[in-house]
Amino acid sequence: MKESAQMVSLLYKTILNCKTEQDCAALFGDLCTYQEIEKMAQRAAAAKLLAEGKTYAEIIEQTGISSATLSRVSKEYRHGRGGYVKFLPKN
Repeated sequence: MKESAQMVSLLYKTILNCKTEQDCAALFGDLCTYQEIEKMAQRAAAAKLLAEGKTYAEIIEQTGISSATLSRVSKEYRHGRGGYVKFLPKN
């Protein structure tokens, strides 16, 4: 296994050790800058709004996401590996 693949695997296993939202906040607070967390949160929110049938204009207005990033989120939501669909909260 390549070193970078081992590091990615370690990251995923570390995330899987989180049991609560507070655990995630502590881990991501250590791993990421506030801006990185904010951008990931923005993408998750955009995917949830896509799932709710919101328009691009509504999503951009509500999240402040750029149209280019929203386009990438939409592509992954519709044709990606299924992570957004499987793991986003349903309510």
